[in-house]
Amino acid sequence: MKTIERNPQITVDTQPDSPSAIYRHPRASARLRPLIADVGQRSGEFPDYLANHLPMVLEAMGRLGAAPERLEAYARHYTLAHAVPFPPPAVSSLTDATWRSALGQRDRETDLRDYFADVVSRIGGNEAIRLHLPTLFPGVAASATHGLMRLAYAVLRRDETEIGIALGYWAATYLAFPPPLAGSLTVDDPAELILSMQSEPSFRNIAVSSTLLWRWIEAVGHIPAFQQRLGRLAPTDDLLIRMRQASLALYAGTMSFEALHALTGSHWLRLVSPHLDKPQILAVHFWEVVLSLYTKIGMPDLPSAEMLDAWRKLHVPPDEAIAAAAVASDDEHDHSLVFSALEEYRHTGDPLYRVVAARRVGLIE
Repeated sequence: MKTIERNPQITVDTQPDSPSAIYRHPRASARLRPLIADVGQRSGEFPDYLANHLPMVLEAMGRLGAAPERLEAYARHYTLAHAVPFPPPAVSSLTDATWRSALGQRDRETDLRDYFADVVSRIGGNEAIRLHLPTLFPGVAASATHGLMRLAYAVLRRDETEIGIALGYWAATYLAFPPPLAGSLTVDDPAELILSMQSEPSFRNIAVSSTLLWRWIEAVGHIPAFQQRLGRLAPTDDLLIRMRQASLALYAGTMSFEALHALTGSHWLRLVSPHLDKPQILAVHFWEVVLSLYTKIGMPDLPSAEMLDAWRKLHVPPDEAIAAAAVASDDEHDHSLVFSALEEYRHTGDPLYRVVAARRVGLIE
């Protein structure tokens, strides 16, 4: 397939009916894997308890067409700007019998990474995910869902080293809600469950002293009315499809930082799901995190079907222009959102993904 270069950081497919015109820069692949291996040695978080996006967004930028020079420059910028540290010193080694005792303990990140590195070396990444991730399902709020993000990108790259690191990171930052109350009525529709929260007074004017997203999630988990909604979403076969649609509508209607994680998280779930026996259970836990974040953005109505259809008809710049704008940005959430949106557009054909991607990087209003 012929390609031409329109921008020093983007390579473009000339086939007019291609679902996306973005391809890797011809020199990027050879540089990307060792670069991610290098930055991946650092901790999953930087001060104070913020998610280190770098190993993931470098992959996103590479797939959006970034040149190796841009990837290297961004890696230097991110590491220095955020003072990304190396993991803490090891405390003590963990085994199959003891690793669960370290869940949620950030000072055990090295021990958990070492444990999962050994697991992956013994049984392989796919089997490590299948056997161990169900224990981590309830704690998907880990580092504001970025444990899931890191695992999804590791799976996307087929990177066994990163799979072990991601599982260790998720385990070290594990954050779970209380167990569901017995006898709760279930609902099939994620959108219905989220909108049902609007009438609850205790979800208004929540005060959380920290600006950290995972601290908000943690605080909402203590509200009795929220606990009553846990375990209510039925793990149906079409749950991820429904979640994807609701997340897209929520983000399109708010363009908020919180809803961004619902959209990108749906993409991450799609990447990880083939490696799980019961991916719907993980999806249920993830949607409960979205419920908690819905309170942070004021619990707005979702856009009407007519409004969503009107947005789908908007003129949007080509994918190459959207990707170029994301690659040029130093905001990791631009890289993450644009890559996930374009990938979900490829998967679903829904043009609204291209609309929100172009809006995110300021190409349309």
